Amino acid sequence: MNVENSLATAAALSQRIALTTRKLTLAYDGTSIISDLDLAIPAGKITVLVGSNGCGKSTLLRGLARLLKPRHGTVYLDSASIFKLSTKDVAKRLGILPQGPVAPEGLTVRELVAQGRYPHQNWLQQWSKEDEWMVEQALSITDMIELADRSLDTLSGGQRQRAWIAMSLAQNTDILLLDEPTTFLDLAHQIEVLDLLYDLNQTQGRTIVMVLHDLNQACRYADCLVAIAQGQVVAQGEPAQIMTEALVREVFGLESRIIQDPVVGTPLCIPVGRRR
Repeated sequence: MNVENSLATAAALSQRIALTTRKLTLAYDGTSIISDLDLAIPAGKITVLVGSNGCGKSTLLRGLARLLKPRHGTVYLDSASIFKLSTKDVAKRLGILPQGPVAPEGLTVRELVAQGRYPHQNWLQQWSKEDEWMVEQALSITDMIELADRSLDTLSGGQRQRAWIAMSLAQNTDILLLDEPTTFLDLAHQIEVLDLLYDLNQTQGRTIVMVLHDLNQACRYADCLVAIAQGQVVAQGEPAQIMTEALVREVFGLESRIIQDPVVGTPLCIPVGRRR
């Protein structure tokens, strides 16, 4: 998909573009994972990256967050090259929650959430009333007030994930990047986390970009679905427009049937296995 098509897709979903890549090439140890990628992320929407293991989803997310320096090309944050911005400027505008984040032992929920305010402090201005307010707001939005003084080690998987999301909210960025936020969670906690992210998008207009493995959850929650195979965008658009049996075959090498989700009406992928 070239940049013109990517921008057109994003423009159909939103008047503004939050993140753009131009000819982005990302590599590990000399091996290219993402090659000459053009992609536009619409502002104020939920974009979900899907694809098979090793296709480059997490690598792309790291590139978007400036955690991985590109071999070629660049990433634009609100039309400015993200690699020309200061680390603090980026941290004020973009937050990332990596897969399986680890906190120091014994840290409480409140202490973790407070770390989200560090980009807003300097040697002239330390902890402020605004910082305190943002932490309390983040705890309230994620329904973590009653657990604020609990150690992270004592929480369930879903509660810990909400605590990390609260930290990202306290950072008060317009853009949130999340790498497989439902990994290792049971189904009830997966829906709890995804519902929270959906509510944040709907009530606060946050731009959310996340990697998900579950195609049906991706279709249910995404405004924009980006299907990736071998480091390239195969398709991008609204789930109802691009989720087809041919796409699942191309991206995952899997035969399937696509039907309508009886609850929300989004595409529902039914794998066709040997037992049928």
